[in-house]
Amino acid sequence: MTEPVTVELSTPVTHDDKTITALTFREPTVGDLIVGDNFTGQLTKMTAILASISDTTLPFFKKIGARDFQKIVNATTDLLGNGKGSTTGV
Repeated sequence: MTEPVTVELSTPVTHDDKTITALTFREPTVGDLIVGDNFTGQLTKMTAILASISDTTLPFFKKIGARDFQKIVNATTDLLGNGKGSTTGV
């Protein structure tokens, strides 16, 4: 199992009276991937999965700025199986 990844947000996000300055992402489960399957569009699916593996809500995650979102995508590439080190398992 891949180690969790923590990403510091350049701009803190406030939602439901909570301010978040960093998010920790864990390796997704099949359930997390199914959450993403409930949405259409590649960006929406990925956003739903990232929210799920950071144990946050989609409404919260949608408030993250574009620069921080790109930082999250880059940091979680290996967790999502899209990194250079990922294999097909064969």
